[in-house]
Amino acid sequence: MTITLKVPSIACEGCATTITQAIQKGQEDAQVSVDVAQKLVSVETTATVAQIQQLIESAGYPVTNELTQKP
Repeated sequence: MTITLKVPSIACEGCATTITQAIQKGQEDAQVSVDVAQKLVSVETTATVAQIQQLIESAGYPVTNELTQKP
């Protein structure tokens, strides 16, 4: 499933790297893509939206809302 979340506090590639590492630490099989300009995180994973949101927020980046979830 692909999950896309809005993370407004993404400011740079360093933020993108931190978020990617946090997600992959909790979900090793996850494929993560971060769009810094659009402030979006897309994750191809078997995890739930709540699990991915928790991983991002545990890295210090609040998620404002869930945008999409595709099987």
